[in-house]
This record gives sequence, C-alpha cells and structure tokens, in this order.
Amino acid sequence: MKPTRTAAAIFAATCLIAPAVLAQDMTSYAFDGEFDDATFNVESAILDRGLVIDYVSHTGEMLTRTGADVGSDAVIFDNADIFLFCSAVLSRKVMEADPSNIRHCPYAIFVTDRDGSVEIGYRHFPDGPMQEVQALLDDISREAAEQ
Repeated sequence: MKPTRTAAAIFAATCLIAPAVLAQDMTSYAFDGEFDDATFNVESAILDRGLVIDYVSHTGEMLTRTGADVGSDAVIFDNADIFLFCSAVLSRKVMEADPSNIRHCPYAIFVTDRDGSVEIGYRHFPDGPMQEVQALLDDISREAAEQ
C-alpha cells in the first residue's frame, strides 16, 4: 500500500522532531499565552519573512487520535503543531556548500502545549553552513515567543 501525501508528511515531520527531543539538540522558548496565539505568531513570523509554509503537521492531534490504536492512553501533548517551510535563498546557499544538506529540508518550528505550558522551538543543525538556517529558526522562534 502506498502512503498518502498527508501520512507521509506527518511521518516526516514527526521524524524531524523526535530525534531532537530525545537528544535534547533543540532550543525552545516559553510562550506566555495560549497555544492558538503561539501558532498564529509562528505562522505570522514565517510569512512576514516572505517564506511559504509548505505544511502544518498537527502532530498532537495525530498522537491523540492514534493512541488507542497503538495500545497507549498516555497524553503527551495537549496540542502540538509543526510548521514546515523552506527558504529558497538559504536552501540554495547551504546545498551549494554541501548537497547533502538537503537532508535538513524542509525546516521545522514546533509549538507544543503540555498542561498549559506552551513552547516554541526548533531542532539544532550541524556546524557550518546550516548555522545560518538555525539562526533564522531562532529569530522566528524568538519573535513568535515575544508576542
């Protein structure tokens, strides 16, 4: 059976974030407000830079919906979304430096809500050209967290 584009995108987004959370190779900022306000701020911060959001993975909804199917009743997040996007300028720059940097695209910023504690963050990238992308993610995350 061939996976649907939506299923493939959810799987890809989950794979992007899960290793970073386990390895603690991520940065996150507390957001003093509601989850919906945080997601609005992230979306606005991305779009205000002239970037296009390719996909928003509603990972929290997926985890809640599939919990029983995998034999779990654990609530991991009250809400969790991952915004996937790219920058043509930065992507070209980092891939011209090293074509294997394609493995880091698309870029992702997550918003989570656990027991009313909302966070905005991203996973870290390796040293070298990808640090410019990481700086972009940090700028977007900080701006969105400041309200």
